[in-house]
Amino acid sequence: MQLIRPPMGWNSFDCYGVSANEAQVKANADFMAENLKDFGWEYIVVDVEWYSYTNQPQPDGQIFVPFGRMEVDDYSRACPCLQKYPSAAAGAGFGPLASYVHGLGLKFGIHMMRGIPRIAAHSHSKLWNTEITADQIADPYSICEWNPDMYGVDPTKPGAQEYYDSVMELYSEWGVDFIKCDDICRSDAEKVRAELEMIHQAIEKCSRDIVLSIAPGPAPIEECDFYRVNAESWRISDAFWDSWDNLRRMFDVCKNWQGKASDDGFPDCDMLPIGRIGIGFGDDRRTNFTIDEEKTLLTLWSIFRSPLMIGSDLTKLDQETLNLLTNVSALRLTEVSTGAREAYRDHDVIVWRARDRYDDAEYIAIFNISGGSTSICPKPFVSKKDGLAIDLWKNAEINIRSTEDIPGHGCLLIRVE
Repeated sequence: MQLIRPPMGWNSFDCYGVSANEAQVKANADFMAENLKDFGWEYIVVDVEWYSYTNQPQPDGQIFVPFGRMEVDDYSRACPCLQKYPSAAAGAGFGPLASYVHGLGLKFGIHMMRGIPRIAAHSHSKLWNTEITADQIADPYSICEWNPDMYGVDPTKPGAQEYYDSVMELYSEWGVDFIKCDDICRSDAEKVRAELEMIHQAIEKCSRDIVLSIAPGPAPIEECDFYRVNAESWRISDAFWDSWDNLRRMFDVCKNWQGKASDDGFPDCDMLPIGRIGIGFGDDRRTNFTIDEEKTLLTLWSIFRSPLMIGSDLTKLDQETLNLLTNVSALRLTEVSTGAREAYRDHDVIVWRARDRYDDAEYIAIFNISGGSTSICPKPFVSKKDGLAIDLWKNAEINIRSTEDIPGHGCLLIRVE
């Protein structure tokens, strides 16, 4: 499935962890429809453990419970936990919630773990439309190191592809438009690669267009072509959270992957832990990022053409962050940026440059990675010396020959026509 821009939307994890429920998802969807949809935001994604009755971190801080209670249908497929998603009763699954989201003019997505529920294998549950049982395709030696809900699926066993076909057809019937598939991206194990191919083939067979995003990272860059064939986006970093050290490190990650984003697939820098986050982790707080750091985050992700998935409780979004998320001039780079590359770097400044795929305008992103304000003249980094220059975050014309004050950890994003 080819996209003209990476997915833009909201994901429940940074805010709600494993505790996201139907009312919260609907509230965030309502907010997006009213305040963000017109600016390109369209996906509402329910992240991990929607099938689990675990709804808060354990005393040891872990959020995944080995052999915890989970919903599984008669054919070994995870289904929504009824305590969290009551509309899933009577076999409806995510169908009613997806219909609600679609009714707002948005798209609906879910998280899935690679593999088959361990409880299905232990209970010898059937697979849809076969005489094969879950234990016959499960690989008990292939278990996610951080979430033990699933066994891997052995691709050499009869019924393996049929299992994934049945999962994707079920998701299609629910109305799923986007899947974040976890525990599959950073491994180069042959069987894990084969599971990704099976998932991709199952999506190709099902009756709905579904975008596939794979995680976690860091993805090995030498596998880029393989990912591009089998997914629409792939994580290039480990879990990204709200510290300057993490954001500073992403400049190195993006430099390593520069030139790899295209309409055939997008390297994914991970979610946007901005606004208000942490509710499901017992830490309801505003992000540790300053507004200037949020702007830097959005600028780097956009010029690089990473997917943009907001991690906050949208209903508690502060006005300054909302202003950033509704700046079409800046976020439009996710679609139009081409050839984005790091053009300059020293101890205090990093500069990225790109072209507009439609009109050949030039984009220059100047990042102040130092802790203090600095004055920078954009002219040395601009090739179109006499064009009209617009500061895209302020939507105001600037003179590229004059110096601009950039706050610590802040940035300047310019379009030169």
